[in-house]
Amino acid sequence: MNLCPLSFVSTQERRGKALLIYHLALGGCLKVPPIDYGITADTGGHIAYVLEAAAAQAARDDVDAVRIVTRRFDDADLGADYATPESMIGPKLGIVRIATADRRYLEKEALEADRPAFIDAFCAHLAALPRLPDVIHAHFADAATVAAEVRRRLAIPFVYTPHALGIDKRAAGGGGVVLGRRIAAERTAIARSDLIVLSSRDEADRQVAAYGIADAAPRILCAPPGVPRHPAAGGASLVDRLGDHLDRPDKPIVLLVARPVAKKNIAALLHAFAGSPALADAANLVVLAGQRTDRSSPEEEAVRRELRALAASPALAGRIALPDRHDAADVAALYTRAADGGVFVNPALHEPFGLTLLEAAAAGVPVVATRHGGPREIVERLGHGLLVDPLDTAAIAAACLAIVTDPARHRQFAAAGRAGIAAYSWPSYADATIARYAGLLPAPALLACDIDNTLTGCADGARRFADWSRRREIPFVVATGRRFSEARSIIAHWHLPEPDAFLTDVGSTMMLRGGDGGWAPCPDHAARLDRGWRHDAVARTFATLPITHQPPACQARHKLSLFGTADDAATIRTALAAAGLAARVVHSHGQLIDVLPPAGGKAAAIAGYAARVGTTLSACIAAGDSGNDADMLGACGRAIVVANADHDLDRLAPRRGLYRSRRAHAGGVIEGLGAHGLSMDVAA
Repeated sequence: MNLCPLSFVSTQERRGKALLIYHLALGGCLKVPPIDYGITADTGGHIAYVLEAAAAQAARDDVDAVRIVTRRFDDADLGADYATPESMIGPKLGIVRIATADRRYLEKEALEADRPAFIDAFCAHLAALPRLPDVIHAHFADAATVAAEVRRRLAIPFVYTPHALGIDKRAAGGGGVVLGRRIAAERTAIARSDLIVLSSRDEADRQVAAYGIADAAPRILCAPPGVPRHPAAGGASLVDRLGDHLDRPDKPIVLLVARPVAKKNIAALLHAFAGSPALADAANLVVLAGQRTDRSSPEEEAVRRELRALAASPALAGRIALPDRHDAADVAALYTRAADGGVFVNPALHEPFGLTLLEAAAAGVPVVATRHGGPREIVERLGHGLLVDPLDTAAIAAACLAIVTDPARHRQFAAAGRAGIAAYSWPSYADATIARYAGLLPAPALLACDIDNTLTGCADGARRFADWSRRREIPFVVATGRRFSEARSIIAHWHLPEPDAFLTDVGSTMMLRGGDGGWAPCPDHAARLDRGWRHDAVARTFATLPITHQPPACQARHKLSLFGTADDAATIRTALAAAGLAARVVHSHGQLIDVLPPAGGKAAAIAGYAARVGTTLSACIAAGDSGNDADMLGACGRAIVVANADHDLDRLAPRRGLYRSRRAHAGGVIEGLGAHGLSMDVAA
């Protein structure tokens, strides 16, 4: 299915500034829901987070489109979905799968070798878009490494969500070279990211702080996620088959849902249950510990072996269900079953957040949760359960027993969870993240436009631009290759507004309005251009070359103008380099060559004027159509290339802030201004 990126343009034009957001998640099996959680070791809760976050953002009017980017791979055992280049989830939400030469499914630890190829392929995908994303939101440090390189190449800011940090895993007893590399990658991601989106204060105040990045705090946004959605059971579910495992399936259930890894501390709950005859008499234990497949990691298999051995003990016989497989509908059905007098348990040694505790709250299931990490914040906020030391199995059993044997307390916790869960919503998450995404680029503070074929060429477009200019709230300058007198004449002929300044002669002259209303050259700008400029020596280097000079009226103190091809321009550059002379050589319109001082050009002139009004190039918008506009279109924070632009500008590298209009001339400028967030409220 073609995702039709051109739709970004028309939607954005209707709404003004609307964001194009890319989420990047490399590990696991990501497809259009329902998700086969646990099908591989890396197909876990972060996929639910990414899908829900992207869907909530895509639902907003100020978002044009959201794409989730992941690896493309071919694996018959996993299914054909993951080999599909593009899939749509909703009208504005889709999945893009980037292919490299390695088409195997790769576990997280094996992704590093494929990363350079993935980066190249991802950048090629981005370069082919008519508009680059406004932001890339990277999930886990491996995606952040990719996003950092994309930012270096294409100037797209990136956001980082760690999901789980290795430094806590090491503190909980993990280790090894692989974990050390992961922690180093996380430290780099924290240091380099433009924004860090976390789920809990514990992540912000303790976990990220442990990496010792001094300037991280101002870049942190705590945006708690909402409740993941599970499809309702459409037929028989695990609930209907509990009798296959349990002697008395009618009892309330103690439910656990977690990946079978050591940090989840699942065995502690089995020990707690086996060690409490009162709890085993009052309830059954149901444990969903991922999917048992031949792709399970050695750690997962070791945990499952331990769980199976414990489940076979006499103390748990007939009192525990430990199924090898389940799906999302089974999970939903078991939450409903647990709401009938049962309890949900998260005994993790440490939990970064705890999405399952939100699922339990929404379903009206009281919880017993680890006191380490995000669960403390959740349970204290919602008041829907008890916190325990995950190493104290007697305390875990006592907390479960206190809930399942006390109907009044059960009702109190269930009601608190249902009442408070609104505090965790995906729309609220989208509100918070979109507000911070939008602040990653400075607001436009100055517009610089070329004249010929940018503002001129279409009377209707010129009229609309004049209408926009009467309402504008930012300075407007023209940057042109023409002389000042010609520029004023053309402006008047096309009924265009006079700018706040004229940057003429390819930026080599800055004309400012004086107190008497007249215009005069800026001496400071001229002095800047004088530095390193040897006008006469430069002229002598190509005096004998077979290149025709433009008329004397086109020559200036800081500009030498000729006729010639791109090859002629290259010959001049070679001659200047051989003579040891510094100058800029600008070729445009296929036949014009301008030789300027080292500090010359439109971009430098715009920077000089921007400094006068208290801003910088990063807050400027440039609009143009030809080669002598290339430097300002590349240097300004935002740029507009009108549809009638010369092929000289085909070479402009795609980047964040560069907008290629579908319309020509001033109509294209108006379109681009809307795309960059300035008012589109002009007469059509």
